[in-house]
Amino acid sequence: MATELEELVGFLSSPSPQLKKAAVDIVRGLTGSEEGLQSLAHHSKIVLPALARLLGEPKEVSEPAAEALVNLSQNSDISAKMVEIGMINTAMDMLYKQDSVIKRLLVMLLVNLTQLDAGITSLLQTGDEKLQGMYVMKLVRSFCTSSNEKRDDPFEHVGSILVNISKMEAGRKFLLDPKRGLLKQIIRQFDSASPLRKKGVSGTIRNCCFEAENQIQNLILMSEFLWPALLLPVAGKKVYSEQDTSKMPLELASALSIEREPVDDPEIRVQALESIYLISLQEAGRRALWSVNGPRILEVGYEYEEDPKVMEAYEQIGSMLVQGSDIEEPSAQNTEVA
Repeated sequence: MATELEELVGFLSSPSPQLKKAAVDIVRGLTGSEEGLQSLAHHSKIVLPALARLLGEPKEVSEPAAEALVNLSQNSDISAKMVEIGMINTAMDMLYKQDSVIKRLLVMLLVNLTQLDAGITSLLQTGDEKLQGMYVMKLVRSFCTSSNEKRDDPFEHVGSILVNISKMEAGRKFLLDPKRGLLKQIIRQFDSASPLRKKGVSGTIRNCCFEAENQIQNLILMSEFLWPALLLPVAGKKVYSEQDTSKMPLELASALSIEREPVDDPEIRVQALESIYLISLQEAGRRALWSVNGPRILEVGYEYEEDPKVMEAYEQIGSMLVQGSDIEEPSAQNTEVA
């Protein structure tokens, strides 16, 4: 089997387009099974560079090569080897080639590679002072400017990359840097119709709020965008009274004065409540919450909530002044090509 596989991998570099296409299709097929993944893992030193070289080929070759890499990156050992050989640099370079037709797959590959701390460090470019953060800024710009109305939004998975980045302290601090204003740009994408984008934004906010103790003023400076993103998902279905909305800023009052579509995803509601909790652990954060009539919004939202985990998150905020609570470290996202 090993000899046959080595021959197969050799065909990935064949000058014959037909042989190259046939070989990459077989490799992609192998990544769809655990046995195939293990076989390829044993030859990762030759398989990974060979597939990486095909990313610049025409679609009929580059697409199956990219799909194979995405599926291979589900294996943490293979993913680590990808990071070691500079696959993040390769993916970013290819992503911004004007004629690239595999942008969505490249973004999904980056999601999986940033499961690892080494992958996050590579994407943040922490070892190069001149280039540090350039990749992330490019991704945020693409995330915030690409059309999410299209059926195939190539950059919607960037939200998951941002969640992964923000699980690391260096990533959180970079996104929260007021000079760059990245988190403010990201928060605005919460209005997207894409559930994947919404979840990416809410998860990124939640993770960044782990820095609330040291970054509370930077978070409060974003309150015009931050409070609607956090409070509207947990505000319940009720049309609020004029008495309630008169104590809120316009962006909240306007939204809560009319009928609206609820946020159905309980994970997003939990993340929003955990963010509010982390902000409210700080005195300045509690004052900011009261200033927008946040406690009233939480009170109404709790009345309409039925999900036990979300109710627990509401209750955590309600009891934060009388009991402490352990805060879990942020978790990462994971993506696979079916």
